[in-house]
Parts: sequence; structure tokens; C-alpha cells
Amino acid sequence: MELKLQVIDGHLSDLRRASLPAIAALGGLLTPAAIYAAFNWSDSIALNGWAIPTATDIAFALGVVSLLGERVPPALRAFLLSVAIFDDLGAIVVIALFYTAELSIVALMIAALFLFGLLWLNRAGVMKPAAYFLLGIALWVAVLKSGVHATLAGVALAMFIPLRVPPSSTTEPLLPRLEHALHPWVAFGILPLFAFVNAGVPLTGLSVADLFQPVPLGIIVGLFAGKQIGIMAASALAVALGIAALPEGVRWPQLYGTAVLCGIGFTMSLFIASLAFEQGSIADVGLERLGIVAGSLLAGVSGYLAFRFFPDK
Repeated sequence: MELKLQVIDGHLSDLRRASLPAIAALGGLLTPAAIYAAFNWSDSIALNGWAIPTATDIAFALGVVSLLGERVPPALRAFLLSVAIFDDLGAIVVIALFYTAELSIVALMIAALFLFGLLWLNRAGVMKPAAYFLLGIALWVAVLKSGVHATLAGVALAMFIPLRVPPSSTTEPLLPRLEHALHPWVAFGILPLFAFVNAGVPLTGLSVADLFQPVPLGIIVGLFAGKQIGIMAASALAVALGIAALPEGVRWPQLYGTAVLCGIGFTMSLFIASLAFEQGSIADVGLERLGIVAGSLLAGVSGYLAFRFFPDK
């Protein structure tokens, strides 16, 4: 819903303004993946985790930004949010293409029927949340049974939540209402609970030396170095070619600090890791989480310090 809101009425509604974060997000996806693959090329099981360091955790990155106050101008916050949104969209595409089991055509056809039902609700201007939730639950079950990861059902449902109301209606649009109502539950409930349940690293038998094993090292270098290199290189290329321009009032050192913060991949990285290694080697269990926590912590602290020490004007 946040993505739809930004694309239609927000920071991503203008093509030129949206092009820089889109290109930056692409660079921030490809470079960490290549770095992780380079560290784990000889291990076919470990190589399944190539997408782990490609994700950015919006909530945690914006949390660090909130600690910096006025050092981060509004245009830069919007850039970070936009990069993270494109980043999550890329992660969803990656999950659909590379972490999907065998497909069930019958279940996909049933899911398509529910999608048409959601489209009808949208076109009819239905503003009752219950109608979308009922079809959304049915869609989730159908997508789950199809072999495609059920995360996509949530994305599809959000795309059909109405952002406009019929001219004769005095009702507030459903999408901003739902987005506003769900935000505190997601930010203060669902995300922390997910992080708490999934981030546990078994410390028994682990040592500092484990950080230098290929899986955690590939994740750490991918998140910390790969994200900033990919985002900065792609942004510099886009600006040099005239495809995009820096946000108004934003300078390159500030953009660099933002690129470092994009290396906080905590929640989405944990999610991708659970898919990548759900049938993998037991040797990777715990090591990939260790890499995610270490890489995200390194990126978060470094990004914060970059903004603190770089001049803000």
C-alpha cells in the first residue's frame, strides 16, 4: 500500500524524481549479490543465499535517520524511502522468480479468479475493508497452494485497495485509511515480533572466527560494502548521463551516508535467508543470521557516524 501511495501521489509519481532511487536500488541489488556469489561460488548450497544481502530494511534505516534529526533533509529522507521501496519490490520479484517451488496451474487459475474479484471491487468503488480482506485471505490460500511464495498475495491485494473515490462519494479513500491504521501495528508489533522470532543466533560453539566463513562474510561485505558501492556507482552514472539529478539540496556526502544506511538489511534479509536455506545444509543455520546481524549493525553504525561527522550544510 505504501508503494502504491508513493507511485500515484508521492515521491515516485514524477518520472525524473523516481529515476535516481530506482537506478540506485538496482545498483544496490546487483553489487551485493555479486559479492556474496564471489565468496560462495564453490558451494552450491551456500550460493542459494545470493539474494540475502540485496535487501534494505525500511523501518530500521528510517529509525537511524530519525536519530539524526535535521542533519537529514526531507529530500534525503524521501530518497532513502524511495530506494528502500524499490529495493523491497526487487526482493519480491527475486522471491517470485528464484525462491518458488513447483507450480500448480489449477491453484494459479483460482488465484486469478480472486484477482478479478479484487479488480471488480476496486472498479465498483467498494470502500469496505472486509470485502477486500475476505478475498485477500482466499487469494493468499490459493497463491500458497500454487507454489508461488504467498508474500506476493499481499502485494497483489495492496495494489487493488482503492486510492480514489467516486466523485459522488464523500467517503475517505480506503488505501490511506488502511495504511495509516496498519502502520503502528506493523512498525511496533509485527516487525519487532518477526525480528525477535527470526534473529536468534545460537551462540553455543560460535566464535569470532565464524564471521570469516564464506556465508557470513559474503553477507557482511555484501550489505556493508556492496550496498554503498552499488548505490553510489549507479547514482553517479545516472547523474553523469543526465538520466537523473540529485534531490534538491542534497550533496554527495549526504547521499553516501544514505547509501551506507541502505546496508541495514535486517528483516527482509532474514526472510530471504529462511527461504534460501530452508532445505539447505545445517551448517548454514545460524551463520547466515550472524552475517545479517553483523552486516546490518556495521552499516547502521557507520551510516550514523557518516552523518554525524560529515558537514550537514
